[in-house]
This record gives sequence, C-alpha cells and structure tokens, in this order.
Amino acid sequence: MSVTDPIADFLTRIRNAHMAFHETVNIPHSRTKEAIARILREEGYIASYSVDESQQFKVIAITLKYLGDREPAIRRLARISKPGRRVYVGRDDIPSVLGGLGVNVLSTSKGVLSGKRARSEGVGGELLFEVY
Repeated sequence: MSVTDPIADFLTRIRNAHMAFHETVNIPHSRTKEAIARILREEGYIASYSVDESQQFKVIAITLKYLGDREPAIRRLARISKPGRRVYVGRDDIPSVLGGLGVNVLSTSKGVLSGKRARSEGVGGELLFEVY
C-alpha cells in the first residue's frame, strides 16, 4: 500500500493512537518525519521518540504524552499544506497559532523548523501543519 501524503498519515496515526489511549505509536521512518517528531518533542507535545532499526524497515517509535486523567497533550493536529493545495508563507507572514500557544511546523530551505525558529532564522517555506 502506498501513501500519497506521508505527513498526513503521520499526523493521523498520532491522532488515532491518542483516541485509543495508546502509550506508543510506530510510524514508518523518513528524515522529514524524524524531524517533525524532534520538533514535537522539543515543544512538549510528545514524551519521546526513537528510531528502531532492528526491523526490515526503519520505524519511528513515538511515546505519547498525556496530561492528568488520560487527556492527550495534543488537542489539535491539523494539516495545512496538502498535495492538492500547497501553502507557502514568507518569513514575515508566518502565522501564530492560538496567539503563540500553539506551534506551526514548516519545511524550509534550512530543514523542517517550528514557526518560531523559522521566524528567528529569517526563512519562510511550506506550512506543513499546526499543533496545539
């Protein structure tokens, strides 16, 4: 089975695992997905991640984070740029999410960056998704 939008698949797997109250979720590896997992960990939306190379194909094992009584740390995980409609923003046009409480993730010429970091480095790019 081939996935036409690997990033949307990544986000959907995390959303589904949260709804089922799973502790971990395994996602097929790519460098982009690993960079997204790193940003989610740095911003505090997941507990941790690791790359499992023991199987035939590499897998990213993400440990999900819950607050209090089984409430997911991620309230919303929404894809912005899609294969049918790409969304690009300049460095001055990077939107804030919930007045700065959430995070944008962008694919830039300097790699996959959070919106805050892209702003500080002065680069724009493709607005992949937002999380809060």
